[in-house]
Amino acid sequence: MSSQKYAVIDVETTGGMARRDKITEIGIVCFDGEKIINQYSTLINPERSIPPNITRITGITNDMVADAPKFYEVAKEIIEMTEGCIFVAHNVRFDYQFIQNEFKSLGFTFTRRKLCTVVLSKKAFPELKSYSLGKLIKEFDIKVKDRHRALDDAIACAQVLKLSMAKFDTKKGINKFISDTIKETKLPRNLNIEEVNKLPNTCGVYYFRDTDGNIVYIGKSIDIQKRIKQHFSKKGRKGDRLFREVAYIDYTETGSELLSLLLESEEIKNHLPSINVSQKTVSYPYTITKKIEVDGYTQLGIHKKGELAPPDLDQYGNFGSRESIKSRLGQLTYHFSLCKKLCGLEPKAKEACFDYSTGKCDGACIGEVSQDEYNDRVDLALHTLDNFWLENAVIIEYTHIPHEKVIFSIREGIYVGYSVFPHDREPSTLEYLIDNPDTPSTYSPEKQTILQHYILTKPQTQVIEL
Repeated sequence: MSSQKYAVIDVETTGGMARRDKITEIGIVCFDGEKIINQYSTLINPERSIPPNITRITGITNDMVADAPKFYEVAKEIIEMTEGCIFVAHNVRFDYQFIQNEFKSLGFTFTRRKLCTVVLSKKAFPELKSYSLGKLIKEFDIKVKDRHRALDDAIACAQVLKLSMAKFDTKKGINKFISDTIKETKLPRNLNIEEVNKLPNTCGVYYFRDTDGNIVYIGKSIDIQKRIKQHFSKKGRKGDRLFREVAYIDYTETGSELLSLLLESEEIKNHLPSINVSQKTVSYPYTITKKIEVDGYTQLGIHKKGELAPPDLDQYGNFGSRESIKSRLGQLTYHFSLCKKLCGLEPKAKEACFDYSTGKCDGACIGEVSQDEYNDRVDLALHTLDNFWLENAVIIEYTHIPHEKVIFSIREGIYVGYSVFPHDREPSTLEYLIDNPDTPSTYSPEKQTILQHYILTKPQTQVIEL
């Protein structure tokens, strides 16, 4: 049998959200792979009331925990009992996050390798219809005194662990079984590690779907498999939702990083996945304003459409929020050597902007650059907000898919679509693709920004003006 030790744990809580709710009881069973060698349990004062519906499930009342120790009083025992052990629980993410958050509130980082007996039992007993702890207890006739009490559920979970391990005869087989399951424990329950390992290490767009097939998240990466694994290893509100909701993964290989960026943007707008936050904007009420000040320098600002604006303010670009404008203005100041003070990003600066002191601004804010030179840079930058500085052009990118290239078409400063060609075949004319891309694209400010930023940050990109 394995020499590895396991701390099998169950917690009862005031609710289902680790960031909001607190532990009311903890049970820990130390298991050596063959037998229980130690156990511990205690009620815990959550320092808040227990909702009636939780009491109905667990039987734990406010009176029962009134004189119980608080978590910090039992923290040392939990550390000592789990030290050097694999942290095991049924739906381990739930129990682990509650304990980790309790330690975090004490200023301590709690970290253990995790093993989920839901995932483990699925691998050991694939023929079963249900893998809830209650169903497994009934299936294997596990004797339990008090269901939904921490110690009894932890003992039952330890029995599930033992029965699962018994499917393998050798120490090597058990170790591999446990190691593989620990890796799989980081995935949502409806995914398995074999499926994820079959995902390509190539560039493309991926789609997370729930059990009903609805798309809940869309992303892109130059390495689809690696990025998807990263999603499920991260904690936080987004990571928790992905872990709970994702049941299936689809993907589209593009071979082109730029095409992945554009396709992701378009697909998010088409499907409006519930977990995606950015690029779901469908209205753009904000714009950048331009005004020539009395000293001759162009001043930029932020304006909400529909609000009364002075007649001498020109307007550029379409944005969904003030934050998106500030982000775009930040890019423009970097790429076109503009002054943050004159771009409205440092409104409290009385003289020189901060970047002047670091050498990033050449001094337009204090008159060290001629008005004509600076204003020309501003005009070029503003032109890119609604159009490219390119009027008619194609962008050619050779993909990671063998012998394939993508040609992106820009007509009158607007991205209009793309075409895919073998390396050794050219379109009849590039001018033809300006008006006739194989895959047309609808206009959005985000796509314009993606293309502009891509060209500016990747100078090796092949751009042909027509």
